[in-house]
Amino acid sequence: MTKDQIFEFFRRLAEDNPSPETELEYGNAYQLVVAVALSAQATDVGVNKATRALFAQVETPQQMLDLGEEGLKAHIKTIGLFNSKAKNVIALSRLLVEEYGGEVPDTREDLVRLPGVGRKTANVVLNCWFGQETFAVDTHILRVGNRTDLAKGKTPEQVEAKLERRVPQPFRLGAHHWLILHGRYICKARTPECWRCPVVDLCSFRKKVMEKPGRRTSG
Repeated sequence: MTKDQIFEFFRRLAEDNPSPETELEYGNAYQLVVAVALSAQATDVGVNKATRALFAQVETPQQMLDLGEEGLKAHIKTIGLFNSKAKNVIALSRLLVEEYGGEVPDTREDLVRLPGVGRKTANVVLNCWFGQETFAVDTHILRVGNRTDLAKGKTPEQVEAKLERRVPQPFRLGAHHWLILHGRYICKARTPECWRCPVVDLCSFRKKVMEKPGRRTSG
């Protein structure tokens, strides 16, 4: 994509959704860290179902420690890998209490020190809570970046680096939200819904699906 095409790409996505946000539910920075950590290899819908009752009870790292690992597991047992995730959440809560006064740090270097928090999770927290222009590359963004030719790369880190260089203002803050939502609801993995895509003419994907699949009729 050219610079003009990239600008137009995001302009259209922004026109459709002027204020994009994560679909994870949270009330403060700590709950956001927990929600994103739990969302690995799980859907936002599934995480939200599990955390509604949890977050009504737990708002701080200390409250999570008071709940304990077994108590946490009872809340999140419907989420994949809940045993290891529970261990990480308790461990990151302890680190926040012991080294950060119970507050979530606002740098990537500090965030990735937390157990279960990788670069993607750190980028989500920095963007959603601290308003930093970061690009949290998940499977959706990896797919959209490569399909559209917006940011090609074999790894999330490669795609992130290209997005850093290529995404213009005023779209940098919301860019990863638009790309995630686009990948989740339109540029889907198996059958991209190109027939209703607002940026289809800017996309270099060769196997575009321009006709909506018809419903099977019985009889």
